[in-house]
Amino acid sequence: MTDFHYATDADGIATITWDMADKSMNVMSFDGLSELETLIDKALGDDNVKAVILTSGKRDFAGGMDLNALAAMRAQAGDDPARGIFEGLCRIHALLRKIERAGMDPRTHKGGKPIVAALPGTAAGIGLELALACHRIIAADRPGARIGLPEILVGIFPGAGGTTRLVRKLGAMAAAPFLLEGKMHPPGKMQAAGVIDEVVAPDALMGRAREWVLGARDADLVKPWDAKGYKMPGGAPYHPAGFMTFVGASAMVGGRTAGVYPAAKALLAAVYEGAQVPFDTALRIEARWFTWVMMQPQAEAMIRSLFVNKQALEKGANRPDVPAARLRRIGVIGAGMMGAGIAQVAARAGLDVVLLDATPEGAERGRAGIEAALDKARKRGRLSAEAMAETLARITPGAEPARLEGCDLVIEAVFEDPKVKADVIANALPHLPDDCIIATNTSTIPVSELAKASTNPANFIGIHFFSPVDRMALVEIIRGDRTGPQAVAMALDFVRALRKTPIVVNDARFFYANRCIIPYINEGLRMVAEGVAPALIENAARGLGFPLGPLQLIDETSIELGVKIAKATRAAMGDAYPDSAADAVLFAMAEAGRMGRKAGAGFYDYDGKERRGLWPGLAEHWPPAGRQPDARQVQERLLLVQVLEALRAHEAGVLTDPREGDLGAILGWGFAPWSGGPFSWVDMVGPAEALARSEALAAEHGDRFAPPDILRDMAAEGRRFHASAQAA
Repeated sequence: MTDFHYATDADGIATITWDMADKSMNVMSFDGLSELETLIDKALGDDNVKAVILTSGKRDFAGGMDLNALAAMRAQAGDDPARGIFEGLCRIHALLRKIERAGMDPRTHKGGKPIVAALPGTAAGIGLELALACHRIIAADRPGARIGLPEILVGIFPGAGGTTRLVRKLGAMAAAPFLLEGKMHPPGKMQAAGVIDEVVAPDALMGRAREWVLGARDADLVKPWDAKGYKMPGGAPYHPAGFMTFVGASAMVGGRTAGVYPAAKALLAAVYEGAQVPFDTALRIEARWFTWVMMQPQAEAMIRSLFVNKQALEKGANRPDVPAARLRRIGVIGAGMMGAGIAQVAARAGLDVVLLDATPEGAERGRAGIEAALDKARKRGRLSAEAMAETLARITPGAEPARLEGCDLVIEAVFEDPKVKADVIANALPHLPDDCIIATNTSTIPVSELAKASTNPANFIGIHFFSPVDRMALVEIIRGDRTGPQAVAMALDFVRALRKTPIVVNDARFFYANRCIIPYINEGLRMVAEGVAPALIENAARGLGFPLGPLQLIDETSIELGVKIAKATRAAMGDAYPDSAADAVLFAMAEAGRMGRKAGAGFYDYDGKERRGLWPGLAEHWPPAGRQPDARQVQERLLLVQVLEALRAHEAGVLTDPREGDLGAILGWGFAPWSGGPFSWVDMVGPAEALARSEALAAEHGDRFAPPDILRDMAAEGRRFHASAQAA
């Protein structure tokens, strides 16, 4: 299969167009790299070719490297995978260096052929690394286009020369945010930062690329680091200014990663060591550190969960074998924060949306909130005025259920009360087609109970969005006792249309995500009651890589909501209810009027929206114990209480696929991304070790840490949840 196409014109310009067949986005494979190298050699070896334009035949340039290719490279190396990875990287470096030098004389730097990267849209990962090796980068100012190096987000770092080139181009300080944060930015911002050279209108891209290569001189082709007398912007490590840069960078990386993300530390080491040697030696250092990262279990787990498995689930790995649903028009009942959020993302995805509320005024308020959110995105350059207008035009607000006629899918997102939900479903039914799928956005109420309000439970399903809807990537699809395959397929097709990541779980109280996050919060509350210092609890959680400690998390979600959930759960479970100790803290906070962030007072103090620090009154209500536990002990409790609940969910059949359990944990509530998720964590430490740790905690802290049978069986049999990432 041909990934690249080659054409020359009368002016002696060779255009190499990247255009993978049957793919909406170009991704780089090793076969693709070989093909590209053949075409580069052809252009450089042809006397009739004076210049080269590297571009894409698609709307975007590239989505990055196919990480399956990196995994295959390791597997194919046999008994010496590190050597296989290192040598594969060196081949990539050699190709990009060939592009960079472009046939010029190594001593005079003359005689090279200008090579320009013409980026029609998004360029991620190796797409940008490839462009950085070209002599000029010209990008189209296309709405929604993003350029960047997101590798750090999946547990690796730019290893195809991007780290070394960006640091030498911008300096360590200026390059650090692009390398360590993994954010993608609009072309204009990348030009202002000096990452790319020009931004032009989309229809002017190729014309400007031709103009540049035809006018380029020898001096325009020489990279700064190849020129005599080059000095790194901001100073190298042994320069006074550079010394301070690297000291600060080391502290920043340590503070942000808490030592649990090897890629960030390795990236910094590659930059520090590479800055002190010639460019080609620096590339080898980068390759060695990248190889080291690839050999770490964290990288394997993150790549497997956040790339390989995420991609598989988004493509419908667990979709029932029924024809694809044709979604055109949906209804959303409830125009509050969640309902409006669902309507917004659906309309942005091109669907017509009927947004209903109890009154016309309520529906209009919901639409106005959507308009304000879209306008905010427009002002930040994330959305064009035309796209905003088109999105709003797709949303029809109202209060009459008759407006739902012709909908393929209706989602109720009203107050979390079974009777309220049953009433709105009953009112909607007479106006819906027989084959319309009805979904509930409940986060706690069993879907099978709510389905009783429907005349056709086979077409009733749960679609649980997380807040805020427009930012959270995960959607939990809940299959009720009588939910049919068509409803599951429709829900999956809908989520896929929204470009979000679905997991499918079976019905049970709290489903999967909330089932696991509640024990995390409650364990934090228990420790407060025991006299563990709240700051120790919160910092221990962050040290594990959790975005929020349990006390901050409950402030964000609201203590009032926590009290309601606790009361409802206690009523449902009776004497089997396990969390009375946590409730004592929760209810005391509620009685003190400290309901969380929205109320301006919770476990933390607030100044308006600004969080100021832990509430000093906690020490008066729950005095810290004279002897505090080790931070590692606190971390063990916070981590294991979630892992064990995830295992129980799998054992009970709520989860049927550990891939969904891992991805749901990371995307749903931020479970230690470095681990790849709770099931990958068990694989990483080994079932026997996980069993031993849980038994020790159970002996000290109670039955909530008792290991489930599935963990005992796996430890006895030496089984793992996942094959290695290389076999995925």
